[in-house]
Amino acid sequence: MANHSDPIRTTCPYCGVGCGLLVSQDTDAAPTIKGDPEHPANLGRLCSKGSALGETLALDGRLLYPQVDGQRYSWESTLDRVAQAMREAIRTHGPDGVALYLSGQLLTEDYYVANKLMKGFIGSANVDTNSRLCMSSAVAAYKRAFGADAVPCSYTDLEQADLVVLAGSNTAWCHPVIYQRLVREKQARPALRIVVLDPRRTDTCDIADIHLPLRPGTDAVLFNGLLCYLADHDHLDQAYIDAHTEGFDEALAAARAAHPTLDAVAAACELKPALLERFYSLFARTEKVVTAWSQGLNQSSSGTDKGNALINCHLATGRLGKPGMGPFSLTGQPNAMGGREVGGLANTLAAHMEFNSADIERVRRFWNAAAMATRPGYKALELVEAIEAGKVRFLWVLGTNPLVSLPDNDRVRRAFAKLDTLVVSDCVDDTDTLRLAHIRLPALAWGEKSGTVTNSERRISRQRPFLPLPGEARADWWALAQVAARLGFGHAFAYRNAAEIFSEHAALSAYDNHDQRDFDLSALTQLDTEAYDALQPIQWPVTPRRPHGTPRLFSDARFYTPNGRARLLPITPRPPQQTCSAALPLTLNTGRVRDHWHTLTRTGRSARLSRHVLEPIIQVEPQDADEYGLVDGTLARVESAHGTLVGRVRIDPAQRRGSLFVPMHWNDVFASQGRVGALIAAHADPVSGQPESKQTPVRILPWSPSWHGFLLTREACTVAELSGYWVRAQGKGYLRYELAGEQAPGDWAAQARALLGGKAPQSEWIEYFDVARQTYRAARLQEGRLQSTLFIGHSAQLPPRDWLEGLFSSAEPLQHAQRVALLSGLPPRGEEERGRTICACGSVGEATLRKAILEQGLDSVEAIGAATGAGTHCGSCVPELRRLLAEVRGAQSAA
Repeated sequence: MANHSDPIRTTCPYCGVGCGLLVSQDTDAAPTIKGDPEHPANLGRLCSKGSALGETLALDGRLLYPQVDGQRYSWESTLDRVAQAMREAIRTHGPDGVALYLSGQLLTEDYYVANKLMKGFIGSANVDTNSRLCMSSAVAAYKRAFGADAVPCSYTDLEQADLVVLAGSNTAWCHPVIYQRLVREKQARPALRIVVLDPRRTDTCDIADIHLPLRPGTDAVLFNGLLCYLADHDHLDQAYIDAHTEGFDEALAAARAAHPTLDAVAAACELKPALLERFYSLFARTEKVVTAWSQGLNQSSSGTDKGNALINCHLATGRLGKPGMGPFSLTGQPNAMGGREVGGLANTLAAHMEFNSADIERVRRFWNAAAMATRPGYKALELVEAIEAGKVRFLWVLGTNPLVSLPDNDRVRRAFAKLDTLVVSDCVDDTDTLRLAHIRLPALAWGEKSGTVTNSERRISRQRPFLPLPGEARADWWALAQVAARLGFGHAFAYRNAAEIFSEHAALSAYDNHDQRDFDLSALTQLDTEAYDALQPIQWPVTPRRPHGTPRLFSDARFYTPNGRARLLPITPRPPQQTCSAALPLTLNTGRVRDHWHTLTRTGRSARLSRHVLEPIIQVEPQDADEYGLVDGTLARVESAHGTLVGRVRIDPAQRRGSLFVPMHWNDVFASQGRVGALIAAHADPVSGQPESKQTPVRILPWSPSWHGFLLTREACTVAELSGYWVRAQGKGYLRYELAGEQAPGDWAAQARALLGGKAPQSEWIEYFDVARQTYRAARLQEGRLQSTLFIGHSAQLPPRDWLEGLFSSAEPLQHAQRVALLSGLPPRGEEERGRTICACGSVGEATLRKAILEQGLDSVEAIGAATGAGTHCGSCVPELRRLLAEVRGAQSAA
């Protein structure tokens, strides 16, 4: 570990952009985290989540010691139990009675050891990853087209392009630093054109020249139509097609057969023909085009076909392998790419090898494998079915929360409850999945572990530790290797550190390769520990011929297929597995929000990140809201054939008519009925196995509880028995609960004391009752400091929370004016509300921004930034600032 006086270079643990960080820790205070200006992925930029990493490092809520059935045990005895449970499952059900489920949050070294253990020594390929849920369709599309999971582009191609098409990607929120690179490039070079293909008008559209709000699920139709347009208007690169591809005629024929005219495509996609032709013409006449795509295409029962329809258009025009062009899959997780490199998917082997006889033998020989897997294992949804059927008896989950993230997750819960043994390795002590675990293993978290990750552009970077190891937490690779030793395979897993694992991983990539496989780290096989620690970010392949890495693939137009030609695939578009009906008339879409990540285990610890979107929201188009009797800010129930969710209605004209959007993040640790995965059916792409998470038929109903409330408290409390609806969010020095219920307690005062422990003699209560208005308000003070406050009313129209929240940040007793104003919820004269957070980096609220715009006459986003600081950090809030400015100025003009 570097000297504390020297910044430590590491990488961000969030999305697939792979931003470099500089971490400084000169004292015992929280480390200072900044963007690394020398890292090629971000060049010093960070998003709101990366900027708040320092707020997520406290040890409260961490899993620090091994546990068996809820009791603390030593590592030795716990690992003995894990190994014994694996042996028993293998004895009774064979090697396929055991499975591992991994995560794109793991380091490559962890992934490598897990795959080696399962596929080389236990003899089963039942090791899959949550990357199956986000990028496996892109993997399958690349492999079908190029013969390998080979992302051809680099981030610099986005800046060198003359046209960037963002398909099914809310880049502004899901890959914010890539979005900021595009923003800056467009500012410097206004001729750059950006097209967004998305049913919703997301914040990414703030820089779009064209937004195509296509009908959900029709992406393949649109790209098939583009292929026909290119052919009909003589914009094909026939020389490239003839020399370097195969399958063009069949692909074009399939495209014509499905939707033969532009008008037919426009009708199927529910787009105006003139708008569609504008996009097609722009693509056709622009040579330097990058088409970047993400979950909007991938999370579909035909996601692989959608990816290939997109890639077909680049192959037909020869637009890849050169600067500023190519089909670019934007990876969701920080190391989903690294997991793909080592065989993290159940249908692949390590080092991008496959389940064919030659590759199986090659890997067996390299590992000197005791029991080499010879066929693919269960993909994620197949794994659930196998557990349900009793075929898999032992499951080890590492670094992920499948009881929230997998579709139809009530069914997943029932299946997991049937396991003989569920082992969960995690760094936190409470997740939906941990609650079912028989054995809990404490894992290292970001800032503690050491290894490598690979980002969306194939760039390998080091994650370096800068914190001491807490409690008895250990590296995941270490725990896996210890179990391997107990199973009798210690000789093959005698790693002393992550560097030795990486060297073996690199050596396997080079083994018997001869430039025949895309993934090749042959120039890194001899790294010693010191060189590994000093490894600089580098893009694979890294070979003696290309020792400094490879920014761009296929510049020689040689592909990894048997004949060296790329393949165009004939694509016949298919509708979603489920379609809307009179009973379920709306389409549910899911995804991330700007400041949160996955299932909140990290971002949910940050007060700053929890203020932008505090609870599960249901975005509804205004006409749909009118039709279904919905009011902005009230609660509603969304129902599918599989489950129910309750969330806060947010009426949004950017939402497409007939569609709802609900974020993916909330779960039973943070909300009562917030799991969107409970609504989604377990339908998967037949090629990739990726679930269809974007097109679920649902209905929406207003939910009208008899009471609403909120609770602010310094100490956590249990509200489930009180409230039918609750959401918990982290504040600065407090927890915030939003509450609602169908039946109110008979005595709110007694309920408040039971809930908040207010019987202590030093507690002082200030209370207000209005029985006629069904209103109760209370505050509990201790030595003059606010400890908790509870506000109850008959409607959702309750006082703002932000002034009250600010009172918890003070260590001083409340002033007289504050005590007087306390139960009104409104600040006394001289203090102001801040409102809902718009700029997370600067903690600037909506009320502050509205006041500044009106009082200072601000007329641009730049002026807002100069006056308030909002939008001057990561820039992710700029689209929202622009909308707020237009709203305030518009209302001012109308008045």
